[in-house]
Amino acid sequence: MAELNGGCLCGAVRYTTNAVPEFVGLCHCTDCQKHTGSAFAIMVRLPKTALQIQGPIKTFSKLGDSGNPILRHFCPECGSSIADEPTARPGMINLNAGTLDDPSLVVPTLEIYCDSALPWVQLAGMQRFARTLRPV
Repeated sequence: MAELNGGCLCGAVRYTTNAVPEFVGLCHCTDCQKHTGSAFAIMVRLPKTALQIQGPIKTFSKLGDSGNPILRHFCPECGSSIADEPTARPGMINLNAGTLDDPSLVVPTLEIYCDSALPWVQLAGMQRFARTLRPV
């Protein structure tokens, strides 16, 4: 996969990675809807060690369905949601694909938390899960 670069709206936060994503998917959970300010989050799951972030990041922690915290990372200047870190999946981080310089480099293949999807969201061609992926 090509190098992925991205950052926040104001440019204070930039990131880069050369890692092949574990997956690219959509999350329809209500927390991701609020975190992204949209109908769903487009996640690019990577090993955290493969992501280099430059600039200040602020973090908000909230318990997920697993009972474990999900760390939501965002720019403290413009508020752009950069990534989330599900502590139930140690060592992994989910980039928000909307912050990529070229979001067309990633293509979602699955959807999670479809039980929370807004009724007007109709997407095709992806594997769908009512809630989360089963543990690997």
